[in-house]
Amino acid sequence: MRKKIKRFLRELRGQVALRAALRRGGPLGDLTRFERSVHSQNGEDGILEAIFARIGPGGRSFVEFGVEDGRECNTRHLAERHGWSGLLMDGGHEDARRNLRREMITAENVVGLFRQYGVPAALDLLSIDIDGNDYWVWRALAPHWRARVVVIEYNASEGPEASTSIVYDPAFRWDETDYMGASLGALVALGATHRYTLVACDSRGVNAFFVADELVEGNFTRRPAAELWRPPRFLDGGGHRRHPSRRLQPV
Repeated sequence: MRKKIKRFLRELRGQVALRAALRRGGPLGDLTRFERSVHSQNGEDGILEAIFARIGPGGRSFVEFGVEDGRECNTRHLAERHGWSGLLMDGGHEDARRNLRREMITAENVVGLFRQYGVPAALDLLSIDIDGNDYWVWRALAPHWRARVVVIEYNASEGPEASTSIVYDPAFRWDETDYMGASLGALVALGATHRYTLVACDSRGVNAFFVADELVEGNFTRRPAAELWRPPRFLDGGGHRRHPSRRLQPV
């Protein structure tokens, strides 16, 4: 009960802080103060509300993959509360009611899947969470589809400066160790190549939030990645167990 009360109070403070920040105007600073979880795991709902409150919702379109059955994900709150719509994909689940399609995402097929499902060219939100080839899939997709906002998981155990990723393997299956995904530095460099700026990482060290460069000025405070990075705090205050032999490689 105490945890629920603390969570409610934290979310309430986040909503109050966002309303106050919007009234004051000017660029938003630390976005973790707006964290709020309705259907997300790590406060993503509140951070996304803050981002789109500042830059506007656009056409309210999204694509999210790695959502499992779609009940707990980064876009459900936007769809149910704010009238957004889009495509969900997951390798093990399908639900036509949610437009959730059963697809294994790889760097080779992601562009074809976007075309197959008619993803609009003017995309507002892209959310990537596949516990492995995240960097490689975004790299394959970025030249072809541009979202106004990208949320992607990063491997916080690599620290704020390293530029590393798992070795690409289209058949990769995560074994719940720290051999997963890519470092924040690798994602920041990839984002910069395609004109995205890192504006936040959630306080548990799970997700990185990128905004298209043309929408950053005047809306968000530019801060170095080392200041935005958060250490892994998602498992009893720590991260995943160390893989006995495999390490992320430079990219």
